[in-house]
Order: sequence, then C-alpha cells, then structure tokens
Amino acid sequence: MSHSPARAARFVLDPAFEVGRVDPRLFGSFVEHLGRCVYTGIYEPGHPAADRDGLRTDVLELIRELGVTAIRYPGGNFVSGYRWEDGVGPLEQRPRRLDPAWRSIETNAFGLGEFINALRKIPGSEPMLAVNLGTRGVQEALDLLEYANHPGETTLSDQRAAAGDKQPYGVRLWCLGNEMDGPWQIGHKNAEEYGRLAAATAWAMRLIDPDIELVACGSSTRAMDTFGTWEATVLAHTYDLVDYISMHAYYEEKDGDRDSFLASAADMEAFIDGVVATCDHAAAVRKSGKRMRISFDEWNVWYSTRPGAGPETREWAEAPRLLEDVYTVTDAVVVGSMLIALLRHADRVAIACLAQLVNVIAPIMTEPGGPAWRQTTFFPFAETAKYARDARVLAVNVHAPTHETAKHGSVPLVHATAVTAADSEHAPVTIFAVNRSQSEALPLQVDLRGLDHLTRVIEHVGIHDENPDAANTLAEPERVALRPIEGSAVTVTGAGRALTATLPPLSWSLIRLG
Repeated sequence: MSHSPARAARFVLDPAFEVGRVDPRLFGSFVEHLGRCVYTGIYEPGHPAADRDGLRTDVLELIRELGVTAIRYPGGNFVSGYRWEDGVGPLEQRPRRLDPAWRSIETNAFGLGEFINALRKIPGSEPMLAVNLGTRGVQEALDLLEYANHPGETTLSDQRAAAGDKQPYGVRLWCLGNEMDGPWQIGHKNAEEYGRLAAATAWAMRLIDPDIELVACGSSTRAMDTFGTWEATVLAHTYDLVDYISMHAYYEEKDGDRDSFLASAADMEAFIDGVVATCDHAAAVRKSGKRMRISFDEWNVWYSTRPGAGPETREWAEAPRLLEDVYTVTDAVVVGSMLIALLRHADRVAIACLAQLVNVIAPIMTEPGGPAWRQTTFFPFAETAKYARDARVLAVNVHAPTHETAKHGSVPLVHATAVTAADSEHAPVTIFAVNRSQSEALPLQVDLRGLDHLTRVIEHVGIHDENPDAANTLAEPERVALRPIEGSAVTVTGAGRALTATLPPLSWSLIRLG
C-alpha cells in the first residue's frame, strides 16, 4: 500500500495540559488455567529452578522485570466452569476435573493459596479474582469472598487458616464473571439476565466487604452484535453497585494485511471511546455524578484464527500446548501501540491486563524442564511499565502523514503519547511513539512548550529490525531486544526548546528527555 512522502510528524507538549494520572494497575496481567500458563509455566515442581513451593524462580525473575501489577485469576473462560473449592486444602485431597472450556484435565495442584503465594514474591503485584457466574452464582461468590478476606472464626476463614494462611488475603479487585455476552461462554446469558445476576452478586458481596472494587462484564469485543446495548443494559442494573466495566480486545494480522494490523490501536481507541460514551449516557440517565471507569482486563495480539488456536476436538490432557503464539517484531510494535492507546485514555481506563503472563499468548515463554525467555512483546511492556507507572499523561495531538488501511480507513503513520512524573515539575519526560510505515523512516519534531528544564536526550531506544518477522525462540532467545536509535537531540528554537528525532520504519520508540 502506498504511503505519503516522508514528512515530519509533529506535536506539542505542555505540562499544563494532561490527560490524567496513570493508575499503576494499568500494567496488569492475567493468569488463567489454560494450556501451560500455570503448569510448566509459573508452577513446575521438580524443575531445576523451582523453589520449595514449586514456583519457577527463573519465571518469577522475568515477571518482576516485566513490571506487572494487578494479576487477574483464574480466568477467563476457565472460571465459568470452575469450583474454587477444588483448588484449596490439602493437595492430596484435591479432585481432578474436566475443564470443558479448554478441553483439558485440571489437576487443581495450583489454586488460590498457591496463586496468592506467588504474588507475594512479585513486588508491586496484587490479585484480581474472578467469580464464576456461569455455572454458579451469588452464594459461591460470597463463599469465596469469605474464604479470601474474612479474618477468622468462621468455617471458611478457618479453613484458609488451616491451609497455612492465617491472615486474610485482602483481595480488593473482583470480576463479576467473564465474557458473559459470548455464546462460547459456559453459562452464557443475555444482557438482562447477566445484569440482574451481577447486581445481586455485587450487592451481596458488599455486605461482607464494603471496601472491595467490582468489575462488571462489558463486551468481549467491539465486533459483538450486542456491543453498546449490552453495556447499556448491564449498567442499568449495576451502575451504582460496581466500579468498573470491562473491555476485551485481541488483534492479529490477517490475509497479509499488515497495514491494518499496525493500525490496530485505532480500533482500540474507538472501542474505548464507545464504552466511555455508553457509560456517560448511563450516568446522565440516572442523573449521577459518578464517573464509571474501565477495566480493560484482556488485551493482546492473538492469532486466534490459526490452526490449533483453540481446544478443538483433541484428546483430554493436562496442560496441553495451547495458544503459544511466537511473537515477531511487528507484533511487538502493535503491542507498544496498544499501550500508547491505554495511556492516552488514562483518565478513564484504570485497569488493564495483558493476556496472558506465561506461555499462552504471553511475553514470557518456558520449556518444561528447560529455560525461560522474553518474547519480543516483553520489551515495550516492561519499558512502558517502568516509566509510566504512577506518572501523569500529557495531552498529545499528533500531526503526521496518514495512509489508508483496509480495516481502519485513514490513520496517522505516527501514534504517540508522553508521560512525566506526577509529583515534580522538573522531572524527565518520556515519549512513546510508533511509526506504522513499513518502508519510511519518519522525522519527529516535538515542541517542548513550558518544559525549559529539558535540555538533553537521556536515551532513545526501540524495537525495530531489518526483518519485521524476527522473533525470540528457544533456539534464539535473544534474537530481538531493545536497540539504541541515534540522532535524537533537544535544540533551542525561537519559541523555546524542541526535540528532533527519527522514527525507523515499523518501529516502537521510547525517548527519554531530561
């Protein structure tokens, strides 16, 4: 597809204009009992790197480096058929069950206590638990909440103490089911049915613990026929009872249309804007001053249309290899662009979970009994989490060349945002930028208005490669990594200071100014 001649992309940064403060939980992730995410991923007793709890220390080290915060568990589609009681208590007494969602055998060797224990070894992380509103309901959600959060002297809280956890888990974030709008979901419901059940569950859970934060299920994708009307109906029942409504979105390159794939974040931003509009309409109808926020608790690149992407009709097995996408440089650039989209909506998107954490469409891969390594998508996530957590997002309006895409129409070739420290007027500024052009390097000019303390480029690094399909694999685990990008500088102009830089073709960039 032809592009416009190379011209500079431009925008202005002014500390007086900001989008909002970043909630650290924007850099969450997701652990589901799916494929090898848990078993031979996070948890592998007998592995040379396993600790006494069976957790792989090499994987924990990479998770800490990745910088994830809120970690959603245990699903996903899995949760809609899950009995949480199966995963607590003495290991030898836990039942083996069929998991119809992913056509797997669940041993229940890893459950809630093991998950909480793993999070204790990941500084800055917190649990985000989903309750089963597919095959179960209000009572089971109350039981799980009591087991997890009640201090003691009840049957369920004493059961937790007997398992070795005398102190309550103090779980604050709770998802009221998963993708209940989807016909694929066990216990799928229409919006009216789900809205009533979610409201009843939320009201009852708050009777036990009024300080919890609750997430109602929004649409599974923007492409759902019920999108918009689902949110409106669910919020009519739950608006005063929940804190967030969820969004899920996955993107993949189809039929060789890489230009559309590189512009996936344009769809993501339109999706967010649509949900925000629906939430604000619900508030207006209720004459409510409450501002509903968004939990984008599943997002990623996922090649869901490739053979083997789902459970299909294979034999029942423990921890089968499912959804183990190998990510390329192109995929990493798209993930970086989606992170930019989330930051650009930090005023409304408070929570986001990269799905998933290990092996299953994940930034971290492992081999049973063998090594763990970083996928290409690891790098934009880790760097964005490092510099944008607890930051404030500055307003960025990019003026850039555009090109036509088959799926998303005309989109700018440069997608960008910028952050700075929330508690300092003279802090460094970090710019995140993606060049969607497959063939042209693009000059970038940034007017640093009101930021005269910025005098130099601390670093300009990025993800780009002569081969956009390059990937990190078991055979070549370090083929792709962050690379320095030369030529960036802060200069004095008649209007103040400005950044000049060049964005390589098909690239994600991080530019730090100090």
